[in-house]
Amino acid sequence: MSDRSPSSPPAPAPAPHRAGFACFVGRPNAGKSTLTNALVGTKVAITSNRPQTTRHTVRGIVHRPEAQLVLVDTPGLHKPRTLLGERLNDVVRTTWAEVDVIGFCIPADQKLGPGDRFIATELAGIKKTPKVAVVTKTDLVDSKQLAEQLIAVDRLGEELGIDWAEIIPVSATGDNQVGLLADLLVPLLPESPPLYPEGDLTDEPEQVMVAELIREAALEGVRDELPHSIAVVVEEMLPREGRPENKPLLDVHANVYIERPSQKGIIIGPKGARLKEVGVKSRKHIEALLGTPVFLDLHVKVAKDWQRDPKQLRKLGF
Repeated sequence: MSDRSPSSPPAPAPAPHRAGFACFVGRPNAGKSTLTNALVGTKVAITSNRPQTTRHTVRGIVHRPEAQLVLVDTPGLHKPRTLLGERLNDVVRTTWAEVDVIGFCIPADQKLGPGDRFIATELAGIKKTPKVAVVTKTDLVDSKQLAEQLIAVDRLGEELGIDWAEIIPVSATGDNQVGLLADLLVPLLPESPPLYPEGDLTDEPEQVMVAELIREAALEGVRDELPHSIAVVVEEMLPREGRPENKPLLDVHANVYIERPSQKGIIIGPKGARLKEVGVKSRKHIEALLGTPVFLDLHVKVAKDWQRDPKQLRKLGF
């Protein structure tokens, strides 16, 4: 005879594991990459306060005991003026169609503008995917301004027929409500075993990530002088031969491409000082990413009007 009293309820079944893809969309500089990095807890997507910094779909992976959230960081959607712009927009739309949940990032410190409306209208056309409105950069506003923005976002959804699964304010730099955002995204994912091994943070090839870190450093001091005309290609990454095992060194050879010869001086700087600074800054991040000392060899080359030339775009990986 069982000693279990007939009234005791059966033990609850463990919650199913969920895993899936989420992407953040928003106009350029809405805080998408910073949010991805904050959620993953490490530097995965490059960040800059210059619009259109992200060109590659960088996936950050958030591991939790009950779920795995794979973040896809897309370029900002914008009205394209060049062939590169059109390709970036195609990348965005393809990504939206393939993810399980979309987070629409709207900065708290700027009124909703035509760019936000343009994206929201596109989102309204994607019926099946749940959409979460994420009001970013809340550390830059007071509570009255934040409340006004939350109401404006709610109204925008009503007007365009978007039923927001959630509207959540966050500050990625102040680490405010970032964990809560992950809590709200997880239930919107399908039931699934983990899609990536524990410990993986991104599935971007290392060479692409290294190129992005160099480009971020190259953009740093010249945002105002150079419009968006820097591309970086890592030609090779090879362990230095003949080094003792406990003192490895990785040789990284990379080219920084600009569109016009006149831009060369801006990137290189007086007596090469600017390029040297780019090397020092990016090397630090590359060593942290790869966990090994690096010798970085940088060269500046001109690829004339590459943003408008299909052949050059292909060569530079777009």
